[in-house]
Amino acid sequence: METADSTSASGPQVRARTRKRAAGRPQSASMADVARVAGVSSQTVSRVSNGYAGVTEETRRQVLAAMKELGYRPNSAARALKRGEFRTIGVITFGLSTTGNVRTLEAIAMSAAHEGYAVTLLPVAVPTQDEVRGAFSRLGELAVDAVIVIQEVHLHDAVTLSLPPNVQVVVADSDAGDRYTVVDTDQAGGTRTAVRHLLDLGHRTVWHLAGPEESYAAQRRTDAWRAELTEAGCTPPPLVRGDWSAESGYRAGRELAAREDCTAVFAANDQMALGLLRALHERGRKVPEDVSVIGFDDIPESGSFLPPLTTVHQDFAEVGRRCVEGVLRQMRHEATEHGTTLVPTRLVVRDSTAPPPRR
Repeated sequence: METADSTSASGPQVRARTRKRAAGRPQSASMADVARVAGVSSQTVSRVSNGYAGVTEETRRQVLAAMKELGYRPNSAARALKRGEFRTIGVITFGLSTTGNVRTLEAIAMSAAHEGYAVTLLPVAVPTQDEVRGAFSRLGELAVDAVIVIQEVHLHDAVTLSLPPNVQVVVADSDAGDRYTVVDTDQAGGTRTAVRHLLDLGHRTVWHLAGPEESYAAQRRTDAWRAELTEAGCTPPPLVRGDWSAESGYRAGRELAAREDCTAVFAANDQMALGLLRALHERGRKVPEDVSVIGFDDIPESGSFLPPLTTVHQDFAEVGRRCVEGVLRQMRHEATEHGTTLVPTRLVVRDSTAPPPRR
């Protein structure tokens, strides 16, 4: 148990001296000042500051109260130099306009915080190899220990991603292959489950409202949709494409709603499915009596659509956890494997799917 230090200055004297310094030239309180006010050792203050165990809850509160009273701010740069790490993970992303990127980033930040790490975000405006190199250089200046790249889209000037050597890095939602550690949702498996669900209900084929061409996720979902239909002996209908937004789903949905032979649609994400539902409603086609609709993502609002949306659930929290786990294993020089780890999906059946109408 911690005991009070034998010091020449009492808590009130330290407070008065700190206030006097603040009145003249600005000077922050020291760890020794905090120790004197709290009545503990400097080592105990250090343990509390760094979040280490071995300190009673009462002593921790006492030290934190002294820090607050004196305005003490731990010197994170000095601690980083001493430990040889900055406790910060850099995240490079090519945009924050899509649900997948935002929720993946949120999951990474939560998982990093759970491990005691902060996150430094660096968005890249244009997905090019030069921009990626520039982002790595800027993150180096910001002093990060490792990097997670959320690469949801193809690069404009390169076939595959090429990252600087000797960098602790994990790539999320990408087609980086076996050169890096990659974490991704099982896009193909989730798509095949969705298409199979509609075929099992009795639909002769399934139309597809696809995401943008430059998206890896959209490409994998389109390929899996086409493969599942072909293996079932169905001819894939013409592809209809959107851009992930509800508005693009509405525009494409007006085209699909006009087709009487369209009885089932797999939308590549829930937002486009929302626009599709509106277009079908305006055309007077009921869901699911006339047309069944399935989405992908299982956003929190999907259960509140009218009707509640059948969709493929992505485990973004698990994707974030595995990304952080991957970079931490590299930082700790533990055994790591290159290649892609797929996080499973599951179909959430709600009220937007049913057998096709009788002719």
